[in-house]
Amino acid sequence: MNIKFIDVLNFRKLKKCRIEFSLKETLLVGANNSGKTSAMDALILFFKAKSKFTAKDFTLSNWKDINSIGEKWINAQKDEEIDLSLKNWEDFLPSIDVWLDVEPNELHYVHHLIPTLDWAGGLLGVRLRYEPTNIEELYLEFIDKIESSQAIVSSRKSKNGDFKMWPKDMWDFLDIRINNFFSVKTYLLNPDLNNDIQKLPENGIPLESEAFNGLIKVDIINAQRRFSGTNPEETESSNIKNLSSQLRDYYDKHLDPFENPTPNDVNALAAIQEAKKIFDTNLKDSFKSSLGELELLNYPGFGNPKITLSSKFNTVESLNHESSVQYSLDENHPELSLPEKYNGLGYQNLISIIFKLIRFRDEWMQVGKSYKRTSENPDNDFEPLHLVLIEEPEAHLHAQVQQVFINQAYNVLRNNANLKDSSRFSTQLVISTHSNHIAHEVDLTSLRYFKRNIANNGEINTSTVINLSETFGTEDDTTRFAIRYLKTTHCDVFFADAVILVEGPVERMLVPYFIKKHKNLSNCYISILEIGGSHAHRLKPLIESLGVISLIITDIDSIYKKEESGRWNKIQPEKKKGYKTGNDTLKNWLPNEDDLDKLVELPEENKCHKSLPIKVAYQIPIILGEQEIRTEVHPYTFEDSLVMENQTLFKAFSGATGLIKKMYKASMEPDINEGARKMYEAITAKSVKKADFALELLFLEEPNKLETPLYIKQGLGWLEEKLLNKSTELSLNQISKS
Repeated sequence: MNIKFIDVLNFRKLKKCRIEFSLKETLLVGANNSGKTSAMDALILFFKAKSKFTAKDFTLSNWKDINSIGEKWINAQKDEEIDLSLKNWEDFLPSIDVWLDVEPNELHYVHHLIPTLDWAGGLLGVRLRYEPTNIEELYLEFIDKIESSQAIVSSRKSKNGDFKMWPKDMWDFLDIRINNFFSVKTYLLNPDLNNDIQKLPENGIPLESEAFNGLIKVDIINAQRRFSGTNPEETESSNIKNLSSQLRDYYDKHLDPFENPTPNDVNALAAIQEAKKIFDTNLKDSFKSSLGELELLNYPGFGNPKITLSSKFNTVESLNHESSVQYSLDENHPELSLPEKYNGLGYQNLISIIFKLIRFRDEWMQVGKSYKRTSENPDNDFEPLHLVLIEEPEAHLHAQVQQVFINQAYNVLRNNANLKDSSRFSTQLVISTHSNHIAHEVDLTSLRYFKRNIANNGEINTSTVINLSETFGTEDDTTRFAIRYLKTTHCDVFFADAVILVEGPVERMLVPYFIKKHKNLSNCYISILEIGGSHAHRLKPLIESLGVISLIITDIDSIYKKEESGRWNKIQPEKKKGYKTGNDTLKNWLPNEDDLDKLVELPEENKCHKSLPIKVAYQIPIILGEQEIRTEVHPYTFEDSLVMENQTLFKAFSGATGLIKKMYKASMEPDINEGARKMYEAITAKSVKKADFALELLFLEEPNKLETPLYIKQGLGWLEEKLLNKSTELSLNQISKS
């Protein structure tokens, strides 16, 4: 049994989205404020914390409609019949639909959830919805409070026209009282209608029992774990504990020798009793004189019992001190050890998380002495499914430790004889993360990308979830390339506000300096991927499925066809010669054109994707020369375009070597066309090392002094506008929330 997918409705940023679960690990990824936390909190609230909902857990845009329900109640006439049915609320209530995939031999676990007599396994749907429990009581209380507040406001209008009393509207009322009138109800769904969100029948009756009791064990590790001990708000009741606390709890539940003692436990307990006798004797001798002084004061007094001292040896309490867990510094000198608080936060965090996973597993598998099990029914209390939710495990962890964690976490949860090679019990691990190091280590088909949808016309932003198993789940060459590329580089594309695809190492080194010239871009998380023009189009399925703002900086790569051989060869760009582009990105993705003349004359708006925020930037004609003698030249790649637009700077590099020396000589050429030709020959020579060009340029000159090539400047301007629009929408969204 496993969770196939969940549908989240009307919960914060998740107005309507489906999250498909992998059989083992599911990783929730996406840029900041994309809805990952909303998804985790929805699972936590509906599964574990049903009484912790607030009015702010509703999708914000729904409050306009919920307030209209309250307005109808307020404006209704005394004798008017009020519609107090649940159907008025249904479209706005937070809910999750949990779809289980159940094998025929597991029907006994779900007997209370079987929808029809002919259902024999497969998908089984359950809706958990946060809804009014008694609308009539809600109506009476709301109207009573509204009338009371209106009466008070009316009495003070002459004194203060802006005076307002709670509640102003339904949202204001429920912001304080929602848990008095709302609760989570459970409904069965029709398995045949699992392709979309289904309407419940009007006479639908919620289940009286908890749907997942005995079916799913849910455990949670929250994002904030507070290891430093400096937070004054941290209390013993907090679920955030150091390793010492966790070990005490584990010992108490699983290892306490007083519970069903083994022969080894009996020996240990006997030793403890003997130690107690010796210590009690020592106590009496130590306090003999002090207690004797009390007796001289005639205390305890005649007839009162005499004071005696008795120690208590408790196995659990023996671990109840801050140094109960120590980290040895030298195996040959065990006395050289430090308490756990003196270790780094990252090390504490990793050990603590892993131990929590061990404890979750052992509680599920009922390891230890506190569990009673009969031979007739050994699996009586075993849930068939273990769901573990971990928020942002990367906190305090170095990159390498993050990779250790994700590689071991699921294995730890399955490290039990009943689990390793058995399919009787399933474990599903769901992790939300901002770490590209963690994303790098998992199968990319297990990633679920949260995509921000920027609303128009003042509407509230929401998010959708992209199932990347559909992007990476095929076996074609393009998919294999994308997976290999991301695995050998990085996965921060899944967390970026925008992506820039660049042609080669020179652009990779210099584009960050060009970005700094656009102040609004410096505040954004931009992922720069170095990928040649002949391969950038292979990331098309990924970029388009993510829908992330993307700028492709590539080369025009002009070619011509030799008549004698029919082969296409490189050529310096020139118009009206019948030249083509050899760049597969330009030919097969954007702008889907191979004619060189059309490409160099293409308007900027035609270099953009028709429906997605994707734009391509490539070399365009440059006008050089004095005012009276202006010459149009056509760069071939980034390098000659950079030199052409920074000729004054390059003319100062007389002592340079390599490609820069050749560019210096070309820039000194009085004939502009001849200089452009020499630049083309220099950058297309077989011996050229473009990376060395960038490195020497960084050595010779402060890169901030370089003028950005025009085609890149136009592309970055477009990128800045797109991100600024998104930032404005997000800011407006945050303001409206407050």
